[in-house]
Amino acid sequence: MALPGTRARGWAAAAKIAQRRRHAEGARGSSSRAPPSSRAALYVHWPYCEKRCSYCNFNKYVPCGVDEAAMRSCLVTEAQTLLRLSGVRRVESVFFGGGTPSLASPSTVAAVLEAVDQAAHLPADSEVTLEANPTSPSGARLAAFGAAGVNRLSIGLQSLDDTELQLLGRTHSARDALQTLAEARRLFPGRVSVDLMLGLPAQQVGPWLGQLRMLLGRCDDHLSLYQLTLERGTALFTQVQRGTLPAPDPELAAEMYQEGRAVLREAGFRQYEVSNFARNGALSTHNWTYWQCGQYLGIGPGAHGRFVPQGAGGHTREARIQTLEPDNWMKEVMLFGHGTRRRVPLGQLELLEEVLAMGLRTDVGITHQHWQQFEPQLSLWDVFGASQEVKALLAQGLLLLDHRGLRCSWEGLAVLDSLLLTLLPRLQEAWQQRTPSPVQGG
Repeated sequence: MALPGTRARGWAAAAKIAQRRRHAEGARGSSSRAPPSSRAALYVHWPYCEKRCSYCNFNKYVPCGVDEAAMRSCLVTEAQTLLRLSGVRRVESVFFGGGTPSLASPSTVAAVLEAVDQAAHLPADSEVTLEANPTSPSGARLAAFGAAGVNRLSIGLQSLDDTELQLLGRTHSARDALQTLAEARRLFPGRVSVDLMLGLPAQQVGPWLGQLRMLLGRCDDHLSLYQLTLERGTALFTQVQRGTLPAPDPELAAEMYQEGRAVLREAGFRQYEVSNFARNGALSTHNWTYWQCGQYLGIGPGAHGRFVPQGAGGHTREARIQTLEPDNWMKEVMLFGHGTRRRVPLGQLELLEEVLAMGLRTDVGITHQHWQQFEPQLSLWDVFGASQEVKALLAQGLLLLDHRGLRCSWEGLAVLDSLLLTLLPRLQEAWQQRTPSPVQGG
């Protein structure tokens, strides 16, 4: 299953891959006008971590040892298989997530990217992101990932307070975080994103805003704010349940979010999505595919995907979930070429619900043209234009419905979940009224 000659060639040849891709693109010409059904983003899940953080319930494992050669081979095989099954001919972005993919070898990243480019087309300017923890990669290792084809880093700082980092179970200090960030910016200028968490137990607004302002003096052009969610089964959830930690205060968290986004706006950042902020045009094109309900393939244990398989008449989009546990996933990949555990065909209404919920997360919202790609007969005006509840939201300045489409205002983005409680039932009603109920017995 490994690429021919990958092991013998070693990762030293990885630096040549990006150059070969640039030459190949020139020879093949641009395929940016390829139809949506032949384009996709690719997510690669690396399931291993050095330690499980106290708040995390992602599909990740802390193994005694990792057979990376086997994992690399299976990632390559599954990428090749799903690209063939999907009929995708152009991969517009790749995101290595986890887990902690910066614990993988640069040779694994290089092998996956080379396989993708051979099976489809990975343009030389495609966004290739790697998630990294501040403790896992040295400067030389980050440079090696760059040579392997990575051109964007997403660094999980989470906090610049050492006490909070210990509470979260992180293995790095605030000093480690800032050192890694500085090195990343040197190697990937303008292409470094950082995460900052809010709403931790006992966290206060003033000190957290101090962290944010400190980070603004050190960060690049992309920043994500994530509110802590207590997930059942995590150490932090258990501590709060037992009373050894105070429960996070939702009102304080809301204040942090509102104050934080205002600080970022003043600093020249565009809030282009509920949790994501960018300046100088440094949006994540990979995540934008998710929010625009584009196709994406998920490879690796527990990865999720959304695409239209070949042979489905070009209409039935599927939600796919890969087998969670790495050893079982690898066995299935070796037997079948992929480890898809679950396939769920999405009905037209389900797809429109996704288009609505995901699109409204962005400041662009849903344009009329974008909506018509998924529903050419029932317009946004048809669905929402006559609703008194929607008109009330428009009057409050939380929503906008005009010649551009449907979108949240800046104030509305902060309360999107409550807006969807009105909008989703209205979509369901409009869909039922549009589609006649089948005659009983007929």
